[in-house]
Amino acid sequence: MSREFDIIVVGAGASGLTAAVQAARKGASVLILEHMDRAGKKILVTGNGKCNFTNKKQGIAYYNGKNPAFVLPVFEQFGVPETLQFFENIGIYPKNKRDGYFYPASEQAASVAEVLLMECKRLQVRIAYNIGIREIRREAEKFSFFTKEGVFISNCCIIATGGKAAKKTGSDGSGIPYIAQFGHKLTDIVPALVQMQGKQSFLKELAGVRAQGCIRLYIDGKRIAEDEGELQLTEFGVSGIPAFQVSRFAAYGLLYGQEVYAELNFLPKLSREEAKKLFARRFIANGAGKNAAQALIGLFPCKLNVVLLKEAQISPGQQAQRCTRKELNALAYAAQTLRVDITGTKGFDFAQVTAGGVDTAEINPATMESLLVPRLYFAGEVIDIDGLCGGYNLQWAWSSGAVAGRAAADALLTQ
Repeated sequence: MSREFDIIVVGAGASGLTAAVQAARKGASVLILEHMDRAGKKILVTGNGKCNFTNKKQGIAYYNGKNPAFVLPVFEQFGVPETLQFFENIGIYPKNKRDGYFYPASEQAASVAEVLLMECKRLQVRIAYNIGIREIRREAEKFSFFTKEGVFISNCCIIATGGKAAKKTGSDGSGIPYIAQFGHKLTDIVPALVQMQGKQSFLKELAGVRAQGCIRLYIDGKRIAEDEGELQLTEFGVSGIPAFQVSRFAAYGLLYGQEVYAELNFLPKLSREEAKKLFARRFIANGAGKNAAQALIGLFPCKLNVVLLKEAQISPGQQAQRCTRKELNALAYAAQTLRVDITGTKGFDFAQVTAGGVDTAEINPATMESLLVPRLYFAGEVIDIDGLCGGYNLQWAWSSGAVAGRAAADALLTQ
C-alpha cells in the first residue's frame, strides 16, 4: 500500500465514509484509517438495524450543542434532498415511513453500509483496518500518522472518529487525544439518547410498563425539556424515545451537580381540570360495584394503576364511589406529575450518541475546516452537535462528512 495520500480520513463510520466518497469523486487519493476490523459498525445498529437515515423535518430545533445554528450553513450545501439523491444514486431507494422518517427500501442498515463501501471501492478509496494511531503530527504542511503499521502521510486530514457512545462499534473517544494535541477545545462530553436512572422505589413495581405519555425534565426546579410518546418504565428508571430525547440535558445537569428530576404525565392531552373530571366519572358516576383498582382498569396498565393509587393514598380495595374529591384530585395529580428523581444515565455504553465535542466556534461551517490548523477538518459526532432521535444524527454525519470531503479536495486544487 502507498504511504502517501492527498487526504487521510480517521474513522470509517457514517461521516468518514461519506467524506471519503465525496473527496474521491473530486479526484483526490483517499485513505481511511479505521481501528476496528470493519467499517460502518455503528450504522449497522441504527434504527434497530433498519437505519432511519434521515428525516424530512429539519431545523435547529432538532439539533443540540453550544451553537445548534452551526448546522444551517452545512445543510445548505448538503441537506436532505442531496442526501436522498446521493443514496439513491448508489443503490439505496428511500422509503418514507411515518411522517418524514426515511429508511432504505430494504429496511436493512447493512445495505446502507454496503453501498457506501461499494462506492469507496469503485472510487479506489483505500481502507486500512485494525489501525492503532499513536500520534498525528503536522509537519512541513503535511500530516504524519504514526501507527503500529508504520507512518502514513497526507496533505489533508479529516477527523471523523465519533464520540464515546457505543464503544463496541468503535466510537470510544479514541480521537479526542489527537484533537487536543492540535490545540482544539472540546465542550464537556456526556451520553445522549440514553436511558435515565431514578431513585424511586416504585420503579421496580413498574418494570416492563409501556404507556403513552409526556416526560418533562426539570433542572434545579426549572423545566428544561419535554417530549411525548411511548414511555418505557424499567426497574432502574425511565426509557423510551421521549426519555432519550431529554436525556442529554439530564446528563449535563448531573455533571454539574444540579438537582435533576422528571415528571411523567400519563394524560398529556387533558388539562388538570379535565383529568379531575375523568376520574370523577370513572369512580363516582360509573363506579358502582367497583373498587378503586377496578375503576382504573382499561385506563392505564395495571402495574401503573397500583402505583398511582398508592401515590394518591387510595386503597385499591376501597369502594370507588366512596373516594372523596380530594382523593380523586390527588389521583389526577399523580397521573399527570409522577415524579422520578434522576440519579444518573446508563452511560456511554448504552447511549446512541455523544453530546459535546469539538467546539464549533473553532470550525468553519462552510468547509468544516479547523480555524486553528490549516487542512485539518472535522465531521460527524466528534463535533459539538447532537440530534434528536429520528435520523438527525445520521443526517449530521452525511452532511458534515460531505462538506468536509469536498472542501478538503478543493483545498488541494488551490495549493
